[in-house]
Amino acid sequence: MPDGSKLLSFINELQDRDLYQSLHWQGSFEDYLSLVADKPRVLRTAYQRLYDMVLSYGTEEYVDSKKKIVRYNFFTGALEDDAIYGLDIPLMRLVNVFKSAAKLYGTERRVLLLHGPVGSSKSTIVRMLKSGLEKYSRSDEGALYTYSWKLGVTDEYTPCPMNEDPFKLIPPEHRAMVLEKLKIDEKDLDHPIPEFGDLCPFCRYTYQDLLKKYKGDWEKVIGHVKVHRLVLSEKDRVGIGTFQPKDEKNQDSTELTGDINYRKIAEYGSDSDPRAFNFDGEFNIANRGLIEFIEILKLDVAFLYDLLGATQEHLIKPKKFAQTHIDEVIIGHTNEAEYRKLLNNEFMEALRDRTVKIDIPYITKPSEEVRIYRKDYNDKKIPDKHIAPHTLEMAAAWAVLTRLEEPKKHNLTRLQKMKLYDGKNLTGFTEDNIKELRKETEREGMDGISPRYVQDKISNALVSEKGEGCINPFLVLNELEAGLKSHTLITSDEARKTYKELMTVIKQEYEDVVKNEVQRAISADEEAITKLCANYIDNVKAYTQKEKVRNKYTGQYEEADERLMRSIEEKIGIPESQKDDFRTVLMNRIGALAVEGKTFDYRANERLQKALELKLFEDQKDSIKLSSLVSSVVDKETQEKIDVVKQRLISNHGYCEICATDVLSYVSSIFARGDAKEGE
Repeated sequence: MPDGSKLLSFINELQDRDLYQSLHWQGSFEDYLSLVADKPRVLRTAYQRLYDMVLSYGTEEYVDSKKKIVRYNFFTGALEDDAIYGLDIPLMRLVNVFKSAAKLYGTERRVLLLHGPVGSSKSTIVRMLKSGLEKYSRSDEGALYTYSWKLGVTDEYTPCPMNEDPFKLIPPEHRAMVLEKLKIDEKDLDHPIPEFGDLCPFCRYTYQDLLKKYKGDWEKVIGHVKVHRLVLSEKDRVGIGTFQPKDEKNQDSTELTGDINYRKIAEYGSDSDPRAFNFDGEFNIANRGLIEFIEILKLDVAFLYDLLGATQEHLIKPKKFAQTHIDEVIIGHTNEAEYRKLLNNEFMEALRDRTVKIDIPYITKPSEEVRIYRKDYNDKKIPDKHIAPHTLEMAAAWAVLTRLEEPKKHNLTRLQKMKLYDGKNLTGFTEDNIKELRKETEREGMDGISPRYVQDKISNALVSEKGEGCINPFLVLNELEAGLKSHTLITSDEARKTYKELMTVIKQEYEDVVKNEVQRAISADEEAITKLCANYIDNVKAYTQKEKVRNKYTGQYEEADERLMRSIEEKIGIPESQKDDFRTVLMNRIGALAVEGKTFDYRANERLQKALELKLFEDQKDSIKLSSLVSSVVDKETQEKIDVVKQRLISNHGYCEICATDVLSYVSSIFARGDAKEGE
C-alpha cells in the first residue's frame, strides 16, 4: 500500500497550476482594455468565435468528381471521442454558414437546422461543436472575458448573470471612438466589428444605480468592476445550453428566458427588480456561446415567439423586463417526419423563413462508412475477439447500398454505382458520368439503413456463441439480414425485400473478394504482380507504337507478346475487336499521368488488378490443388503448401488462425464446385 501523503503529493504534482491561474485570470477594466489592445480578437461574436474555432484545426482540399472539396480537420479527429466521416460536403455547407454569419452577412440572424434521417450524425455534429467551443475557450487563442460587480462593503463580487462582454460597459455612443483610440479595426479581427448591444437587465440596473450614486462619474462606476476569464462549460451551464421539448404541462417559456426568484421578492420589494430574477434560462446561460435545440420542431408554439426574436433580433423577453440582447449560435436538429410537419404547418411560416436548413444525409461511400465501425470495433476496444478481414467492410457496403437510388442508366448496377462513388475506376465511366449520377438522384442518402442498426448487429455477432474467438462476414451479414424482420424503421415489405436482395449482392461480392484474396496468397506477392504489370505495359507500348520489346533474358528484340496481352485483357472482358482501342486509351492514360509527374498504378484500376492477379494465379495454381482442402486426406507436400498460403493470409491480409482456415475451406468449396461443373 503506497504512503498516503506521498500519493497526495503525486496527485498534486499532476495538476497544472499555471493553466488554472491562466483560466482564472482577474483584473481591472483598465487591464481588460490593455488585453483588447494587445489581442483584438477578444472582441468577437459567438459566430465569429465558432468559425475561428473550426478553422484553428486546419483544412485540407481535394477534388472529388471535378468538384473542389474542403475538409475541416476539426470534424475528422480534433476530439478524441467523436469524428464525422464521409460528410465533407454537408459539413462544408455548414461551415460556409458559420463564415457568412461571422462576416455578419445575415445568417447570424437565423436558426441553423440540421435535417436528415435518424442516425446520420446530426447530434454528433452539435456535440462536437459544443465540446470544441469548451476546449477553444480554454486556449489563449479562444480566450474570452466577462465581469463581476462589487456592490457591498465586503470583498464579494456579483457576476454578470449572462456573462456579457466587458466592452458593453462602455456607453454605445462612445465605443467607436474607444476602438479608434485602441487602434483596432476589422483587419485586426478578420471579421467585422460586432454591435455589442445593451447590458442585461441586472447589469443595466446596477450600472445606472452606481452612475446615480457617483453623479455621472463613469470612472468611479467602473471601479466597481472586476474583469475575469470566462471558460465555457456545458456541465457548469456557462455559455453552452441545451433545450429538449418535454411534456407541455411540465414546461413553459421560463425555461428559455429565466424566472422570478420569489424568495428574493421580499428582500427587494418588487418582482420587477432584476435582483429578484434568475437569469438562468437556456438562452441566458448560452449567451456568448451556443444553444442546442434537440428535436427543435417538436417545440410548442408558445416557445416559438421566444425563438423567433432570439434569432432575428438577437433579443429575448424575460418576464417583467425589457427585451434583452443575446449573442449566441442557435442550432437545432430534427428528423424528416418532423420537418415534413413543419412544411405543412402554415402557423410555422415565420420559423421556416428564419431557418437555414442543412441536410445531413447518410454516408454514400463504403470506405468512409467503415471508419465509423472501426472506431468502435478494433483490437484496443475488443482485445478478446478477432474480427475477420472484410467483416466490417461488407457490413458497411450493404448499409451504403440500401441508401443509394437505383441508377437510371440501364447498363449500371447499384454495386457498380457505389464503387464509382468510392473512387473506383470502371471502364467507360468518367468523372463527368459520376457527377451526372449524383445530379440525377432525388433523395440519395436520405433513406436506407442507419449506422446504428449495423452497430447493433455487429455487437450481437460479437457476443454470439457462434463466433468462437473470431467473427466473420457471414456471421455479421446473417445478423443484419435476420434483424430486418423486426426493424421498426422499415415501413414497407417492398423495402425489406430490396434490402434482402442487396444482401445477396454483398454476399456474392464477398465471395469474389475472398476468391481473389486467396488467389493472391497463392500467386505470391505484390512484386510478382508489379513485374507482370510492367511486362504487360511494355508489350502494350511496343504494340501501340509499332516497336519491338527487348527480351530481358536473351537481349534480343522481339514482337509484342500478343498471347500475354490477350490472356490479361480477356480477364478484363475486352473483346478482340476492342483490344486496339483499349490499349491506346491505356497508353494515353499513362502518358497523361506522366505529364502530371505521376506514375501509373495498376491498383487504381480494379479490373486490371484482378486480371493481373488471376493471370498470376492461373500460372501457379497447378502447384496446389485447393480442392484438396475439402478432402479428409491431404498428403504432406500439399499440406505444407496450404500452410504457406495460410501463413500469407495471416501475415499479409490480417487473418487469424481460425478465420484463415475458414476462408480457405470456404474458397476451396467454391473451386470444388467449379471443378465439378467443368467435369460434367
